[in-house]
Amino acid sequence: MTPRLGGRSLRTRLLLFVSVTLVIVCAAMAGITAVVQRAYLMGDLDDRVANAGQRSLGGSGLHPDDAANLSFLMETGQPVGLLAARLDSHGSILSAAVVSQDAPPQNLTTTQRAVLKGLATDGSKHTVTVPGLGTYRVTALDSNGIRVLTGLPMDDVQDMIGGLVMVEAGVAVAGLAIAGAVCAVVIRRQLRPLGRLAATAVEVSRAPLDRGEVTGLTRVPARDTDPGSEAGQVGAALNRMIEHVESSLAERQRSEEQVRHSEERMRRFLADASHELRTPLASIAGYAELMNRGTDRIEPVLAWRRVSAESARMTGLVEDLLLLARLDEGRPLHSGEVDLAAVVAEAVWDARAAGGGHEWHLALHLDEAPALVTGDEARLHQVVANLLANARAHTPVGTTVVAEVEVTGERCVLRIRDNGPGIPGELLPRVFERFTRGDSSRARAAGAEGGSGLGLAIVEAIVGAHGGRIDVQSEPGCTEFTVELPPAQESPVPERVSTMVETPSASIF
Repeated sequence: MTPRLGGRSLRTRLLLFVSVTLVIVCAAMAGITAVVQRAYLMGDLDDRVANAGQRSLGGSGLHPDDAANLSFLMETGQPVGLLAARLDSHGSILSAAVVSQDAPPQNLTTTQRAVLKGLATDGSKHTVTVPGLGTYRVTALDSNGIRVLTGLPMDDVQDMIGGLVMVEAGVAVAGLAIAGAVCAVVIRRQLRPLGRLAATAVEVSRAPLDRGEVTGLTRVPARDTDPGSEAGQVGAALNRMIEHVESSLAERQRSEEQVRHSEERMRRFLADASHELRTPLASIAGYAELMNRGTDRIEPVLAWRRVSAESARMTGLVEDLLLLARLDEGRPLHSGEVDLAAVVAEAVWDARAAGGGHEWHLALHLDEAPALVTGDEARLHQVVANLLANARAHTPVGTTVVAEVEVTGERCVLRIRDNGPGIPGELLPRVFERFTRGDSSRARAAGAEGGSGLGLAIVEAIVGAHGGRIDVQSEPGCTEFTVELPPAQESPVPERVSTMVETPSASIF
């Protein structure tokens, strides 16, 4: 495939350009050669004419009184075609003859003499066409009153120049043909990479870039990306452009997938939140209706207790949602120096009181420095309480739960570890997502302990707001949550001015 420019192929344009250039060069060389050769031959002829004129003067000087004497033309060695004449003081021809082949000199006719009259005897050279004899190069000389005119035919010079022009024309035509053929082959070979580049571009243009996963776009072959040639530079640039297009499309597809995933999470979040809020509202409405009817089937005190419990449950859910929304918006937290070890110890005592069937242990490794961090003490207490509540709710009675605090050179580390059954493998990657629960169904049996699925999401959001990170490792018999926070002197937490929800949540996943 040859690239086309303006309806005419680039190869044709290059061939035309090269051919015209070669024609101009050959014509110029032929013209210059012909001009130089003619000048050389004419100079040689003029020298011979001058020599012949001197000999004619010498021969005429032997008979100065006989103006019609041209006997010197009979001398041996005179070239055939030599023309000689005697002139009077007015330049008129007194006698004129021409040397013939194997014959005595022939006198010129009146017509032939007429074209020779009137030439100045100053030794200058003139080109004269003599009827019946051809073109001559002549000169007229004057020496002591003896005036002669001498000329030599120009046929040899003209024939030689004509032959030279013919030879040069033949050589030029042959050279043009050979050069044209070579140029055609070379241009064809040099333009092949451009054809392959065009084919690659056409193939890429046919790829479905507007849909599906865009990978594996055709590339320009490595042989056509040599930076040492212009075509190779174009090929390398085309490959870079294709890679950029492919990466951009892949990035766009990833962004679209993230948007779809976010929309799906938002829809699931709204559905879960609506259900979690609807359940306590339905209970409150039901008990209120029973109380309004004044039925004896339910005691007012029990109804008010259930209404209060469901109201508290709904309040806690709303507060958790509000906290997450504020953390997502980057609302500032209270900032101050917090003793993480004291916070963990207090949370462990609270967990011991709430879950007496578990074994609770506290391990503090504070040999190097105290576990001081900068942040919101209430929110950090909520982090520890949620992790401990999560361990209590999802492990059987008798499980051992260990809360461990350790200070390293760059981090304060909190670990909550239990020897329970572990987190299911399919649940582990999204354990920190909102409304993620071990029980995937929204409905729970009456009396079953469990949360709304916001506890670990709140833990991750609070830890992130304090410049830390949280991780979880789980397998049957060992589940460990690891929270890393920067120490107080290096804490990057910005100044916080807004007041957060004060009631710590014990929600779990």
